[in-house]
Amino acid sequence: MDKKVKKFAQILVDHSAKIKEGDRVLLEGTTAAAPLIASLYELILERGGHPYQMMELPEQQEIFFEHANKNQLSHTPIFRKLAYDEFESRIRIHSSTNPRGLSNVDPEKQALHGKATKSILEAQMRRGAAKEFKWVTTLFPTQAYADEAGMSLRKYQDFVFSAVHADDKTKDPVAHWKKIEKEQKKIIDLFEGKDNVILRGPNVDLRLSIKGRTFVNAAGEHNMPDGEVYTGPVENSVDGWVRYTYPAITQGRVVEGIELKFVEGQVFHAKAAKNEKFLLKMLETDKGARYVGEFAIGTNSDINRFTSNILFDEKIGGSFHMALGAGYPETGSKNTSQIHWDMICDISKDSEIIVDNEVVFKDGEFQF
Repeated sequence: MDKKVKKFAQILVDHSAKIKEGDRVLLEGTTAAAPLIASLYELILERGGHPYQMMELPEQQEIFFEHANKNQLSHTPIFRKLAYDEFESRIRIHSSTNPRGLSNVDPEKQALHGKATKSILEAQMRRGAAKEFKWVTTLFPTQAYADEAGMSLRKYQDFVFSAVHADDKTKDPVAHWKKIEKEQKKIIDLFEGKDNVILRGPNVDLRLSIKGRTFVNAAGEHNMPDGEVYTGPVENSVDGWVRYTYPAITQGRVVEGIELKFVEGQVFHAKAAKNEKFLLKMLETDKGARYVGEFAIGTNSDINRFTSNILFDEKIGGSFHMALGAGYPETGSKNTSQIHWDMICDISKDSEIIVDNEVVFKDGEFQF
């Protein structure tokens, strides 16, 4: 375990964040991630950086929403905002001991606090796009995540370390992710400079435009594990219907059986088999919440099962996902929102993606 954690830290510091001398690095996580945070702290010092820990108790968010009044919910966290506005890097480690701890929190409280932290998300997007802020999001395996995935803790640890390639099988994880980057460049070539995209299958009939937009090769720079290519579709171009085949999870809530109909880029009709009221409330967060900020295709065949964690699940090979809300400026997206909610659809069977009248993806395989 200790050996794998150190290898994991090396991937995050040397490949993802590329920490160099003088970099100020915010380390975000709970005390459950202490082994990884300790390894990161040590390695960042060795690279000449300045690590700053912002550690929380595992149940801190639950305590906050239970006891915070309106003024406290509306307060923008000073130190976090400072780091996102001025630091060179941040590494966030999801390390919850109760992923559904916020499931009973009043959505209005979450929306109010979301407004208070919107400027932090905007700084991440803006400075990240300008290559001024090297942000990375990852996960440390806890018993709670293992339970969500329906796995024992040992099996889940093996799954996580294998997915990020900090396992014993990968001699040089940095070289591995560089190889993934080259392979995904071939996929991006199928979309680059094109316009019309059509997705067809049992669960989708969508059209959107990528004209003038840039596809990002996600190979471990911002997420670890990684394995996707994504862009921001032209805001008013999304038309059609999609039924997301996997549960969509955000803010501790699980929404199942989501079906969305888009007209001129905007969600025109929405329903869900479970937690529909929450879905509709999220769509009213702000003007940008009804528009798509991200369109992406998962490419990671090593992640071959749903684990109820979006960091892994959105990378599943043979799937696509779209995020309602904030888009990434580096893709050309102009959509802004205080939410960024990924929803995943399986297209591994009886499905295809057509780009400018050419089939580029069919039944889970890219057509090179």
